Amino acid sequence: MPAMLITEADLLPMADYAKVRVERRRAMTELKKNRRLEVGPFATFYFECRETMLHQVHEMLLIEKGGPAQIADELAAYNPLIPRGHELVATVMFEIDDPMRRARVLATLGGVERTAFVRVGTHRVTGMPEDDQERSRDDGKASAVQFIRFAFDETAIAAFRADAGDVVVGFGHANYGHMAVMSEAVREALSRDFD
Repeated sequence: MPAMLITEADLLPMADYAKVRVERRRAMTELKKNRRLEVGPFATFYFECRETMLHQVHEMLLIEKGGPAQIADELAAYNPLIPRGHELVATVMFEIDDPMRRARVLATLGGVERTAFVRVGTHRVTGMPEDDQERSRDDGKASAVQFIRFAFDETAIAAFRADAGDVVVGFGHANYGHMAVMSEAVREALSRDFD
C-alpha cells in the first residue's frame, strides 16, 4: 500500500517535538543508514520515505519558527517526495566541501539529473527530476541538490524484490558516468517502498 501523505494532524506541537528531538534524530540516523548510496566521488543518493519526510517537516518548522503559517508550505514541499508504492524517490546531493572546487565541478554537470538511473538485472529505470524548479541553469551549472523519482513497472519491482541481479544506481552524464551497486541491506530497506 502506498505511503500516506503527511497532514497537519501528523505533526507534533513544536514544544513537544523539541522534547523528543534528540531521540528522533538518533532514530532517523539509524533509519537512513540503509537508505543511502554513494555514487562516484561526490554524489550521495538519500532515498526518501514517509518517515524521512515527516522528520524533515518537523525540523524545518522547528528551525525556521514560522508557526502554523509555515505548515502548508512545508507539506507542499515534502509530500511530493514520499514514494507512492511503485517508485523510489531520492534526494541526490553533490557533496564537495571546498566551495571553489564545488563550483568548478557543478559547472560541468548541467543536466546530470536527467541521466540518473537504477538498473535491476536487465531492467533500466530512468530517473525523472522533480519539476518544481529547474535544477540545471542555462549556463550549464547543476544544483548541488537534486530530487529524482524512479518509476518502476511491475516487472522491475518483482526483479528488485526477487534478487534478480544486482541493483546498480548511476549517472550517464558525460562528466559524471559513475555507478554503484546497492548493498543487500539498502535493497531490503528500499523494497518496502513498493506496494
